[in-house]
Amino acid sequence: MFHGSMVALVTPMREGGAVDFDEMQRLVEFHVANDTDAIVAVGTTGESPTLSEAEHCEVIRRVVEMAAGRAPVIAGTGSNSTQEAIALTRCAMAAGADACLLVTPYYNKPTQEGLYQHFKAIAEAVAIPQILYNVPGRTACDLLPETVERLSHISNIVGIKEATGDLDRARALIDNCGERLDVYSGDDATAMELMLAGGKGVISVTANLMPRAMHDMCAAAQRGDRAAAESINQRLLPLHRDLYVEANPIPVKWALHEMGLISPGIRLPLTVLSENHHDMVRRALRESGALQ
Repeated sequence: MFHGSMVALVTPMREGGAVDFDEMQRLVEFHVANDTDAIVAVGTTGESPTLSEAEHCEVIRRVVEMAAGRAPVIAGTGSNSTQEAIALTRCAMAAGADACLLVTPYYNKPTQEGLYQHFKAIAEAVAIPQILYNVPGRTACDLLPETVERLSHISNIVGIKEATGDLDRARALIDNCGERLDVYSGDDATAMELMLAGGKGVISVTANLMPRAMHDMCAAAQRGDRAAAESINQRLLPLHRDLYVEANPIPVKWALHEMGLISPGIRLPLTVLSENHHDMVRRALRESGALQ
């Protein structure tokens, strides 16, 4: 249903943490102009944990309005509360989002049966297309392939963002579920290989900074052109690596500020990138061509 380079959009903020919708409009225009294939609003990179429910819904509504049909909008609506996830997913559907991205419940550590029932309940409550999101490094919760296979039989569960970076697992998901749902990378460093193996795209942090290059790399990988994909990806490797020197989205927001695209605002408990990492991230920006 969705494919290619899907940016995990940051949520621009003023000093003090208020959402800056003028800068958000600038970012949406930046991505439309550079052929980003879909915009993911209010995911992890969009600081979803510290936005109130009202802010969360407002950001989704405004991004849908700003995109104005020029790029699909996928709304992050996951929660460790099933009822809250249903409420956010309903809000996204009402706002006109094209799909929702639902992270595994974090902190409360459900069983695999609990995960199945959680995602099934959301899918049955809200008819919008839904993409599962597995990122155990953040959530302490791993959505196992056999549970994904069970969920793949639910008609409006259309994809999974697999962010473990485990290519063997991703290939198994493609083999076992690929006819029923799309498999997306949630790990920029291994995204190219996943797409060459049959994955449909990447929900990308790097795309915030280099949207055209990420779009072109994904297009090459999807058509099976390894040489072209590798040529582009090689240039992006410093960003794939150094945008995780501190917890995402700290480095990518600092990098976007360095590029003059957003203010430096970020919400506690996250803080601005530590000064001792500035040279490393700035060097990655220059090596990739994001900054002259």
